[in-house]
Amino acid sequence: MMKDWFRNIIGVIIFVIVGIFLYSVVIHNTFGADKMVLGNHYVKDGVQETGAQNIVTTIVVLYRGFDTLGEVTVLFLAATALGAILAGFRDKKKNKKKTRASLIVSITTKFLFPMIILFGSYIFIHGHLTPGGGFPGGVVIATAFLLMFLADPYAFVSEKKLSISEGTVGMLYVITGLVGLYLFQNFLESFLPTGSPGTLLSGGIIPVIYVLIGIKVGSELTGLLNNLREDENAI
Repeated sequence: MMKDWFRNIIGVIIFVIVGIFLYSVVIHNTFGADKMVLGNHYVKDGVQETGAQNIVTTIVVLYRGFDTLGEVTVLFLAATALGAILAGFRDKKKNKKKTRASLIVSITTKFLFPMIILFGSYIFIHGHLTPGGGFPGGVVIATAFLLMFLADPYAFVSEKKLSISEGTVGMLYVITGLVGLYLFQNFLESFLPTGSPGTLLSGGIIPVIYVLIGIKVGSELTGLLNNLREDENAI
C-alpha cells in the first residue's frame, strides 16, 4: 500500500511539473510577437514564395524542412529497431501451415491492390495542392500490401528490394536538401521553378520531396508489416 501511495504522489508531481512546463512554453513561445509575425508571413507570402497552394505543406517541407527530415529519421530508426528485435525471436525451422483467404477476398484484393497504390500515389503527388503528403500517401500504399498479406499469407515481398528502395529515396531526399544548401545556403531551399500556384507542376521541390517521402514511408511500413507477418509468433 505504501509503495502504491508513494508512486501515485510521484506521478502527480511529475504531471504537475510537465503541465507547468508545457503551459510556459505555449504562453511564452507560441503567442509571442515574433511567432505571430512569422506566422503571418507564412500565410500571406508563402504561396508567392514557394508556389505551393497548401500552406501547411509549405511550412512542413520547406520552412521547417529539418522537422520532416527528423520525422523520416525517427521512422527509419523505429523500423530498424523493430526488425532487430524480431530477428532475435525468429525461428526459421518452424513451418506453420497458413490458411489462405476465401476466393472472394483473394479476387477482390487483386482488384483493390493497384487502386490503393494509385490512390496513395495521388495523395503524395498532390500534397502541395490538397491535404495529404508523403506520410499519409506512404501509409496508404503500405495498407495495399497489408491487404495482400491478409488475403494470401504466402505472398512474397523482397526485403532486399524494399531496403534498396528505402535507402535510395532517403539518399535522394538528403541530396535534394544539400543542393539547396549549396546553391542558396539553406538546407532544402527550393531550386526549381515555383510554377503557377494551383497547378500540378508548381511548388518547386515540394512535389519531388513528397514523392521521395511517400516511397520511403511506404517501403519502411511495408517492411515492418512483412517482418511482423513472418514473426507473428514472436510476441
